[in-house]
Amino acid sequence: MLQGHSSVFQALLGTFFTWGMTAAGAALVFVFSSGQRRILDGSLGFAAGVMLAASYWSLLAPAVEMATSSGGFGAFAFFPVAVGFTLGAAFVYLADLLMPYLGAAEDPQTALALNFGATLMKKKSDPEGPALLFPESELSIRIESGRVGWLVPVCENGEAYQRKKAAATGLPEGPAVPVPSRGNLAQPSGSSWRRIALLILAITIHNVPEGLAVGVGFGAIEKTASATFESARNLAIGIGIQNFPEGLAVSLPLRGAGFSTWRAFWYGQLSGMVEPLAGVFGAFAVVLAEPILPYALAFAAGAMVYVVMDDIIPEAQISGNGKLASWASILGFVVMMSLDVGLG
Repeated sequence: MLQGHSSVFQALLGTFFTWGMTAAGAALVFVFSSGQRRILDGSLGFAAGVMLAASYWSLLAPAVEMATSSGGFGAFAFFPVAVGFTLGAAFVYLADLLMPYLGAAEDPQTALALNFGATLMKKKSDPEGPALLFPESELSIRIESGRVGWLVPVCENGEAYQRKKAAATGLPEGPAVPVPSRGNLAQPSGSSWRRIALLILAITIHNVPEGLAVGVGFGAIEKTASATFESARNLAIGIGIQNFPEGLAVSLPLRGAGFSTWRAFWYGQLSGMVEPLAGVFGAFAVVLAEPILPYALAFAAGAMVYVVMDDIIPEAQISGNGKLASWASILGFVVMMSLDVGLG
């Protein structure tokens, strides 16, 4: 992000930064264990607040100003912003609907555990034989309607309540989870590899709007008073902050599911690779077709707000750390607002 260069080049630099932040977050898998869910929930809450603030000050506000200053809409200057915002949310929603047709789940509402997501352990003193142990209940990954998260059996704060463990067996009620042999724990089966591919695809689809937002932000520089280099830079920083826990949200459950640390890191950072491509496309589009700017800015904002409301906030609330995540969201919003207003 170097001032004085072309919008496309700056968009490329900005999205390389956001990709780097995704990789940095994924690298925390080398530091944290898969049981430290409070850290992840707090980080996701903070990221949600950052994204909401960035969506308004860096995207919606310039879009409204452009639509108003163009003079072509009069009292209906809100129209292009409303249309773009709705289309952005619809884009992510439709992408979610398409995921089951790619094989993410037989039933869109079915949570799928990785085949190697459980640990089989037997103690010599245990007369009952082997038992499934779920350290901190956070070893499995769900892919639900295109959304990615962890299977969590207990929820103290949130809508998703899971059954209590059966007293007789110490195992969760409901369908049994497939258990691999001890020798195959680190080697996912073919179907598991397909689920991993869908996991990465789901995260990648949700990273496209973020890359577009950075590209559109840099492409809109100097088109209005509020569309400045500082505003685009702050947007890239905000999305980078949001991507940090997102990388960890992928790598940490993969590590808990049996992947090696390096492999979990690789898949964690992989989802951010699409952002430079989306960013360059967004910058090219608005440079070549300036009239679409209000729609493009609002589209990026709508997509990001939908991801926050539909994915990030529910994921942060599902494990009983809802209050922590909520206050972290407030803090993230204040930090990003201060960054945009103070440095913009």
